[in-house]
Amino acid sequence: MTERPYILALANQKGGVGKTTTAINLAAGLAELGKRVLLVDIDPQGNSSTGLGVRPDARKKTSYDLIVDGVSLQDVVIDTGIPEISIIPANADLSSTDMDIVSNEKRSFLLHDALRHPDMDSYGYDYVLIDCPPALSLLTVNALVAAHSVLVPLQCEFFALEGLSQLMLTIRDVRRSANPDLRIEGVVLTMHDRRNRLTAQVEADARSNMGELVLKTTIPRNVRISEAPSYAMPVLTYDPGSKGAEAYRALAREIADRHKTPAVSEA
Repeated sequence: MTERPYILALANQKGGVGKTTTAINLAAGLAELGKRVLLVDIDPQGNSSTGLGVRPDARKKTSYDLIVDGVSLQDVVIDTGIPEISIIPANADLSSTDMDIVSNEKRSFLLHDALRHPDMDSYGYDYVLIDCPPALSLLTVNALVAAHSVLVPLQCEFFALEGLSQLMLTIRDVRRSANPDLRIEGVVLTMHDRRNRLTAQVEADARSNMGELVLKTTIPRNVRISEAPSYAMPVLTYDPGSKGAEAYRALAREIADRHKTPAVSEA
């Protein structure tokens, strides 16, 4: 049985790879499968929060307060209005987190201790998704220390694979120093265009180099995926029948099938 909640960090230090889009829509896909999901936004840009309809003035307490000030989960978890999805929102306060915690002896374990706190049990979450900033910062290290595994969104573009080496080294360092059980959940190919020769080459290279780490599901370039955030909703809500929505449903099924998260009655 998979430990509950299962904590999955979405990380790639390169920006523009579809990380936040994947966090939002994977959460929505898992929720459609009946899973209770908490999305933890630790990106100072706060795009996951915005994309799930959390207005800036509604972010009274954020992941900054959770990590830096140690406030309780009940003070930072808010409903999104989407059934089964809650969020710990983010704002620009997170920009100073590295400086604010660097002198803390437990600086790499602050998010771990917050998300593994006994209070988490009362929420009944099946999954906790952590949307990391596009940098290998102390915030990202906190996510890797807290997580059971890492999902890496990888855009189907030139030089896509080159940026992965530093992330893999960071994951290896975290395994050695702080979280020996951390594993790579997989690499999900985003912005996938079957008509594009470069996409085919990137996919072939990725599957050749990383084998089964590359998930079967690919996320297409899709205008509905791009439009949905401006309406503050996942593409699964914005256009449930779109190719983008179907792709994220498939990704959610692929991940859920790996874990076979037990029903509440089995816990």
